[in-house]
Amino acid sequence: MKRRTFDILVSITGLFLAVTLAVAGGLALWGHNFIGNQVHNQLAAQKIYFPPASAFAHPKAGTEITPSMIPSVSQYAGQQLLTGQQAEVWANDFIAVHLVEIGGGKTYAQLSTESIAQPANLKLAGQVATVFKGETLRGLLLNAYAFGTMGTIAGIACGSTIRRIACSRVMPSERAASAWPSSTEMMPARTISDM
Repeated sequence: MKRRTFDILVSITGLFLAVTLAVAGGLALWGHNFIGNQVHNQLAAQKIYFPPASAFAHPKAGTEITPSMIPSVSQYAGQQLLTGQQAEVWANDFIAVHLVEIGGGKTYAQLSTESIAQPANLKLAGQVATVFKGETLRGLLLNAYAFGTMGTIAGIACGSTIRRIACSRVMPSERAASAWPSSTEMMPARTISDM
């Protein structure tokens, strides 16, 4: 293979890779923005607010704020639930704690089975309905968390892809001269053909 043919093939391959990375970076950026906006807008429409900071002053089991909520839920005190990370905390550290208390540690399936066996037990039927609604909301919030995480990953992928494209044509400059092992006086002189 001739050198010229090889150079053309390498150049075409490089151009193809650059275009592919640019398209992938653009799509990742679009995905990051789209997912972030969707998660924010859907959660904002629900108007869910974390309890105020004063509610965390005296946590007690069986009340709205339990001691297990202090490390995670209290960091968002008084804020509106708008992000995937907040949705995860609300679902796993707030709703799940209350569902365990309501159901006595039993799952929806266990409570539902008991309720079918005891159709006259209205208290149990109420627990089943509440746990069902809570688990449904919890699942929806965890989906918001999952999509928010995917959007974050797309943003990271976009940043690394764009960085590769933008930095691929870096030319030597003063930085390179300042990093020369001895001093710039011992550096060979550059000619016009080197540029």
